[in-house]
Amino acid sequence: MSAERGAPAHARAARAERVTPADAQPYAVTVERRAPAACPVCTADLLVTRLSCTACGTELTGSFTPCAFCALDDDSRALLELFLISRGNMKEVERRLGVSYPTARARVDALIDGLGLRPPDRARLDTLEALARGEIDVDAALAALGD
Repeated sequence: MSAERGAPAHARAARAERVTPADAQPYAVTVERRAPAACPVCTADLLVTRLSCTACGTELTGSFTPCAFCALDDDSRALLELFLISRGNMKEVERRLGVSYPTARARVDALIDGLGLRPPDRARLDTLEALARGEIDVDAALAALGD
């Protein structure tokens, strides 16, 4: 029986990056694991309380502010990366996504809103402007405005 089986679940999970099939040579598989942003039990925000150095083993404990960018899902993270690579050029974002300009802008706007980076009054104005341009219907505008 290997020591791995007797190890606590969190210790086994920490070593999950290294995968060795029984009949193959060992090889490393990189698995990107992100800390959850919400509690799996009650969905409240989680607080980071421990940080560890993978090189020297130093550990810090305390209350650390979570990173909003780190909590992005894969699609939002890819869109942010594309936006940065395109240097904020929405026409380039539109071209690379293969969507219309209003769709590309709506996706970037949703990303900005999801990160809480748009002032509330600006969000209201943007919603009204999208309604005026015909990009959204009255029901969607009312839902966004909370009226």
